[in-house]
Amino acid sequence: MAKLNVEVVTGERIVFQEDDVDMVIAPGADGTLGILPRHAPLISTLALGEMRVKKGGQEESLFIAGGFIEVAHDTVRVLADTAERSEEIDLARAQAARDRAEARVASRASEIDLLRAEIALRRSLVRLRVGQRTRGRATSGRPGGDRS
Repeated sequence: MAKLNVEVVTGERIVFQEDDVDMVIAPGADGTLGILPRHAPLISTLALGEMRVKKGGQEESLFIAGGFIEVAHDTVRVLADTAERSEEIDLARAQAARDRAEARVASRASEIDLLRAEIALRRSLVRLRVGQRTRGRATSGRPGGDRS
């Protein structure tokens, strides 16, 4: 049976590399992408979100913030602006980023600051959600997760 080869890289490093993967679920710019072996060739931009890699009965989560995904010949390559494996996420730092972003959103200082604060809040929520998935426990009552 066909399997996928998956590679996630940023400008600084290889974040994830695995062979014999069953499925990849990625945050495409126009919606969630589900990629199985023998997928048609594809190039797409990526949005802020969680990427999941399924292999056997295991699933690995990664935080992804922007970039591109390419699928060809049972190979999935992600060139991400930012990417982290779930176990690399510092939950305390992500929580602090969420708290700072929430305070900035609540202050509504200016339109530009509000937009930046909302983006930072969204990143922190995604990062927290991804980081908490691996640890199997929540550190707050709210869903979410990322640090800015």
